[in-house]
Amino acid sequence: MEPFFLKNESFYLIEDWMKDHLVAGFTTRNGGRSEGGFSTLNLGYHVNDAPDSVLHNRKIVSELLDFPLNRWIAAEQTHDARIMKVTVEDAGRGATSYSDSFKGTDGFFTKESGILLTMCYADCVPLYFYAPKAHAIGLAHAGWKGTVKGIGSEMIRVFEEENIRAEDIFVVIGPSICENCYVVDDYVIKFVQNRLEDVEEKPYNLISGNQYQLDLKEANRLILMKAGIKEENIQVSDLCTSCQEKQFFSHRRDKGKTGRMMSFLAWKEDLQ
Repeated sequence: MEPFFLKNESFYLIEDWMKDHLVAGFTTRNGGRSEGGFSTLNLGYHVNDAPDSVLHNRKIVSELLDFPLNRWIAAEQTHDARIMKVTVEDAGRGATSYSDSFKGTDGFFTKESGILLTMCYADCVPLYFYAPKAHAIGLAHAGWKGTVKGIGSEMIRVFEEENIRAEDIFVVIGPSICENCYVVDDYVIKFVQNRLEDVEEKPYNLISGNQYQLDLKEANRLILMKAGIKEENIQVSDLCTSCQEKQFFSHRRDKGKTGRMMSFLAWKEDLQ
């Protein structure tokens, strides 16, 4: 069952998590004012779109979510596996300017309400983590590099540092490029093989020569299960950022000149 539903033209929400006062979802490419390859709801400052347009688009999302920009947290993502533990004292960093975002960060963890964790994407895999018993959440950005570096298992380690057991964590794997759209060479596959060498069912398929179809969502699901997440606690979206051109930007499909969607995760209680 698809965990995301389209709330309006500008974003999807994770339906199962709404009952716990979580605002958790993923934006589309629609409803903003950016132009050209960034048309229209580009939320990434780092892709050479006009900064004023990006800020305007973020204000649109802020109003739609009823979550003020001075409570957002954003990162300078580097396709690595570094995760930052954040608090309300960090609120606003990276929200209105790329220069003050968290450097070299591809994941956030918090146990506090009223701060919106955000990450940007254009094919990579958004990972959402929630431990209801511990009032803890995490959000991660997993491209192929972050995936093979184990950002999913690194997030579990961060939860465990807070005495939260892996078996108490729920995960949603969000919209990203699908296996049919994502063809890579054996250079990438070797890293995947090293990360998942003891897994029988591999998340890739040889199609010709040294070309493989790689299922990044499945690779992350397998890594998370190896880290102790229960299979029944993982939901995977079928939404593809490359197939669904009217809904999403895609770095692969658009040959690099494109905008960015945003994942977001927070509790809305305690907002002032």
